Formats: sequence, structure tokens, C-alpha cells
Amino acid sequence: MGKSETVKKAEKLMVSAMKANDASHDASHVFRVRDLALSLALEEGLSSSPDSMEIVELAALLHDIGDYKYMRDPSEEKIVEEFLEAENVEGSKKIKILSIIKGMGFKDEIGGQVDSKHSIEFGVVQDADRLDAIGAIGIARCFTFGGSRSSVLHDPSIQPRSDLSKEQYIKKDKQTTVNHFHEKLLKLKDLMKTKAGQRRAEKRHKFMEDFLKEFYDEWDGRA
Repeated sequence: MGKSETVKKAEKLMVSAMKANDASHDASHVFRVRDLALSLALEEGLSSSPDSMEIVELAALLHDIGDYKYMRDPSEEKIVEEFLEAENVEGSKKIKILSIIKGMGFKDEIGGQVDSKHSIEFGVVQDADRLDAIGAIGIARCFTFGGSRSSVLHDPSIQPRSDLSKEQYIKKDKQTTVNHFHEKLLKLKDLMKTKAGQRRAEKRHKFMEDFLKEFYDEWDGRA
């Protein structure tokens, strides 16, 4: 089955909205998340519900528009809502899509604030986004983002922060790129919402652990 006109327009909107972002949060990231989300949705048995698949695809495509890390204008927060209204997306679908996007971020689960009543559509979209943050792609994205913010690679005198608050995480004060693995990326495997996401996260998580071991060995001249 071909793409709907709304999906095609969502793709164009997303590409336009994200064209100024660095490569860690660009259109390619979103297309990967969309493809992962649809794949997870199939594994989770959502293929029999066209409405659920449309919710998953649109939420995945639109999830990073208005990201606070790249916000250039407060009006960007309304872009997705205005798009869905202009496309006459049915009311309950629109509410679900906006709800998924609003709850996607890691910052909203810091301190154990996890919603155990999330929908399966939410689970597959969030898991897809988190899968793209770990493994080989995740490592590449992490260092790309760190470089875009002029972060140092590693400084043994700066320890990863434990028991982060939401405010501290957003602020990212004097942190190194490698510390981001310990503060966020290595925690994502255990935060996957779906069985399909959990299965895929295992391999990617192990890849990051192996990478960090090699990184520290090379940093200290042991390898």
C-alpha cells in the first residue's frame, strides 16, 4: 500500500523544519525512527489496525519538530498541531499523535516518572527513537551532537552525574560527550516499552559497552 498524502506532506514538513539541525538530529534520523517504529509495530501485531499504523508513522515523522534543543522560535511548538488540523486528522488520532510526541523525551522519565499506562503506539515510537540513540548509530550521533556543542570528548576529572534531575539534564552543565553514555544512553535498554524494542536493544547496548571499554583502554594507553 502506498503512502497517504498526509504522510507525504508530513515528510516534507519534517525535512523543511529540520534542515538547519546538525546530523545527530536531522531528517535521516527521523526517517530511521519512522522505519524502525513501523517495523516494531509489525512485530507487536499492529498491522491489523490501519489507524494504529498511521498514528505510529505520523508520530514518528513529526516527533522532533520543535525539539527544545534546537528551538529557534517558540511558535515551532505549534507546527505539528497546526499541521494535523490542516490535514483534518480525526480528533482521537490527533490527540494520540500529540500525546506520543509530548511524552517521548528521556528527560520526562528522569527520577522514575514512568507512565505504565502508555499505549502500544507510544511504546513503539519511543522505542524506535531510543534504538536510534544506541548502538553504532547512537555512538556516531552522540559524538556528532557533542561536537556541535563544542563538548570535550572525555575528561577523567569530570565524573558522570548520578541522580540527575530533569533541570540538570536539560542544562548539561560542563559535561563531556563520553559522560552522556553513562547519564543516558546506557540506561535506555532497560527503559524499552515493547518486547520487540527490548530484543533489538540488547545487541546495540552490548556494542556500546564494548566501544566504551576500548575507548577507555585507548585513552589510558592500554591498547
